[in-house]
Amino acid sequence: MSLYINREASKLWKRICAETTTEINLLAENWKYILAGLIFQYIHGLAARGVHYIHRPGPTLQDAGFFLLPELGQDKAYISETLFTFIFLSFVLWTFHPFIWKSKKIYTVLIWCRVLAFLVASQFLRIITFYSTQLPGPNYHCREGSRLATLPPPKSVSEVLLINFPHGVIYGCGDLIFSSHMIFTLVFVLTYQRYGTRRYIKHLGFVLAVIQSLLIIASRKHYTVDVVVAWYTVNLVVFFVEKKLPELPDRNAAAAFLLPLSNKDKDGRTKEETHKLLNGNSGDPADWRQRTQVNGKILEDVNSHLVDSAMNGA
Repeated sequence: MSLYINREASKLWKRICAETTTEINLLAENWKYILAGLIFQYIHGLAARGVHYIHRPGPTLQDAGFFLLPELGQDKAYISETLFTFIFLSFVLWTFHPFIWKSKKIYTVLIWCRVLAFLVASQFLRIITFYSTQLPGPNYHCREGSRLATLPPPKSVSEVLLINFPHGVIYGCGDLIFSSHMIFTLVFVLTYQRYGTRRYIKHLGFVLAVIQSLLIIASRKHYTVDVVVAWYTVNLVVFFVEKKLPELPDRNAAAAFLLPLSNKDKDGRTKEETHKLLNGNSGDPADWRQRTQVNGKILEDVNSHLVDSAMNGA
């Protein structure tokens, strides 16, 4: 029993080392994109912090979702955050599963390049939107009479640049249209829809996204319009950005250290493979053998002497 455990542990360690080497090579070629995406996360937080200074509390706007969904109350507001944390951590763990499991369909670095691209595009639109018009926040700490509804003028530049994480993020006001929680949730769900392998998890992901939407409204963290706009905006962003990004390489191919092909390269490669197939060669280099064509049929080289005999009337 102990021998079996040691053998499996040795295989796991070798798998982790091999995957780490691959991912490090990919990170060395894509670190600029990862860094740019992470920097923009800070810029997004800075923008959300800035709009809190100009937020003005007022009467809660009329909202269809508020009429239909009962208010959870401050003591149950944690339910929405708990579900979001579960979705966030589950997705992060899934992106690192190639280090552990044998069935690998993705590269961790390349998946996060795509995820950050989706997040940056969506958050850029979000910043433009919530700075265009500031709505009175429906959250409990953003209502009239709350000392957190409007931030006092900053005493120093560092007070703004440090963004008071995580307190400033949790108790922010003014960054409403559209929901940042839904941006992350939908980007994660849509990414798993494209690159995940478990059908039931794909269905569960959409169910959790819908539940998350309802909980955000019920906890009065956002208006219904913030959630609705997030649903169609993020889907459109992912659809169009995905078209501009190169395809992820197939892990089954012998190209572990190669970057994804661009659309131009992919089209060229497809044409090349089609040309080879039309001439009797498959796309596999090991199968590039000379073929003989007789009466529209392609025969193997090893049987060519039989063909010659048949053609000479023997």
